[in-house]
Amino acid sequence: MCLLLLALDIVPGRPWLLLGNRDEFHGRPTAAAHVWADPGGIVGGRDLQAGGTWLALNRNGRFAAVTNVRSGQAQSGPRSRGELVAQFLAGGQTPLDYAAGVTTRRDQFGPFNLIVGDRRSAAGASSTREQAWQFDRGVHVLSNGEPGSAWPKVRRLDAAFSTMLNDALPDPAQLRDADLLDILADTSAAADADLPQTGVGLELERVLAPMFIRGDRYGTRASTLAYARADGSCVLVERGFGPDGMKLGEVRIET
Repeated sequence: MCLLLLALDIVPGRPWLLLGNRDEFHGRPTAAAHVWADPGGIVGGRDLQAGGTWLALNRNGRFAAVTNVRSGQAQSGPRSRGELVAQFLAGGQTPLDYAAGVTTRRDQFGPFNLIVGDRRSAAGASSTREQAWQFDRGVHVLSNGEPGSAWPKVRRLDAAFSTMLNDALPDPAQLRDADLLDILADTSAAADADLPQTGVGLELERVLAPMFIRGDRYGTRASTLAYARADGSCVLVERGFGPDGMKLGEVRIET
């Protein structure tokens, strides 16, 4: 997962909402969104190579998602970043307590940004920070930079979501799931002057800059929307993609 938006207690009738793209090598084995048999109660896609996930929820209202943090050299740890998501969903710690514990063992994982939450609160942890933090009410966007990095795709997603939300009010029923997922399909390029410098070179920065990345070996594999309703139910909708942005189908699961 390389682009992630959290809307916390700001969408009427939806205490929390996650919207994000997972960018990954197309050859990495992956299962589309489904209800997990083990651990039980988890809903989301699954990385079949390491067993974790990039974005998922639990039927009890817990949710979590992770992005990697990009630098000039590929970095990995002895444990998969997707494990951070699955462990929180299967556990019972408060979001802030869990995030604080993650920071003490962040060197065991490749560079990451992590969001975890439940029906009451949400918290973050990052391999770039020594302290976990609690998210305030509002819209928060993370990508492959340090938290707070205003990359072009971060600004574009924030602006598009906020515009769509404002246009829908005062009737949040106009905020349709399909329209939200369509935001993530934006392939607009960024000006060279606005590109981050992460050590991968200008040509690759250009390829990785859009919200939706098309590539034959690497690109956006899934666009996912997940949220809780005021009545306690949860929804997860995932669109899957293959090489060069080929559409593989859509899965919708309601708890």
